[in-house]
Amino acid sequence: MRRLHLPATVRVVAILAGIIPWIGATASANDAVTVEIGMFLNPVYIAVAPGHPSLLFIVEQGGKIRVMRNEQTLPLPFLNIEDIVLARPDPGAGPEQGLLSVAFPPDYQSSGRFYVAFNNSLGEIEIDEFMRSATSPIRADHKSRRILLTIPHPGATNHNGGQLQFGPRGLLYISTGDGGGVFPRGEAARDLTKLLGKILRINPLPGVNLPYRIPPGNPFVGTAGRNEIFAYGLRNPWRFSFDGRRIAIGDVGLLRREEVNLLRLQDAAGANFGWPQYEGDIVYAINRPGPHPPTFPIFTYDHEEGRCAIVGGYVVRDANLPALLGRYLYGDTCTGNIRSFAPRVSTQEAVDDRPTGITLPGLSSFGRGFNNKMYAAQVSTGQVWRLEPPVP
Repeated sequence: MRRLHLPATVRVVAILAGIIPWIGATASANDAVTVEIGMFLNPVYIAVAPGHPSLLFIVEQGGKIRVMRNEQTLPLPFLNIEDIVLARPDPGAGPEQGLLSVAFPPDYQSSGRFYVAFNNSLGEIEIDEFMRSATSPIRADHKSRRILLTIPHPGATNHNGGQLQFGPRGLLYISTGDGGGVFPRGEAARDLTKLLGKILRINPLPGVNLPYRIPPGNPFVGTAGRNEIFAYGLRNPWRFSFDGRRIAIGDVGLLRREEVNLLRLQDAAGANFGWPQYEGDIVYAINRPGPHPPTFPIFTYDHEEGRCAIVGGYVVRDANLPALLGRYLYGDTCTGNIRSFAPRVSTQEAVDDRPTGITLPGLSSFGRGFNNKMYAAQVSTGQVWRLEPPVP
């Protein structure tokens, strides 16, 4: 799709008058183009809610969740928790604290429950439950707040992780970073008594003397380790996703490697993804192993051509993007280059890694909408984009 090239004055007047929708498209000779759907303040995540196919929820790092109806931004936020969020934009160029993500459970339409991850005033990672307003599907009830989990994050502002995602069986998965620039680097990630540097899994419904339940199938129940832990040995899993019963984790590296772990859930349960003994598939601190042998990533890339921090994405299932169908979509926040590869999970191979033709500097997140539509957000510019097939 093309921008309409009009004289500047005419263009601004037309946009303000609503005559011409301002559509941004990145031309591509390859797999996809991007169409701008909105502008926000430091957008870091994009989500949908079961039962509400016309709504799209955009997480702003400062503490608001904005709502779009049919890709038109509504004037009032869905939720505003700026009063309890410690926000220091932006993840692409500095401290990484703030409102990090939102997740809606499969029963959201009937229950009205949803969950947010953010840094509280102490810098801790906090997971809270809120309820949808009883009178409006586009507003949340701020007073319904229930704190599920707080995770101490002392000594540094970075490496918070912060992805929330409901997986199979309606369980809530949570990613946490290793605590950031504290020494020795990555020590919490291999420590099963700490919740940093992990993927956690909980049932967010209250249990006996707990604000949530521990799923009985969690791998460290009854052993020396926190029962919430699903997998460990991660540095900063900023974004992860599900593809059926497979999990895909984009883990940000240190100086040399960025990695993707894409494997069956049954194989990920209890897995040690290697940090800090390994950075991706190369040795970082060989004398600091985890309690279990490492599980190596399906894919890594070097810090070359300015690449420095992976933004994990999704296995594309949008039939309108045939060139990307079944491929894992990912990007790098420093270069903005968006690429894809074909995962062969049974043999743990990633083949045909290639560019999509899209570059979005300051990329912060991908999102999957209804009908598997793919979206992307730029924290540096505030733009949110929909991916479309290339124009002939």
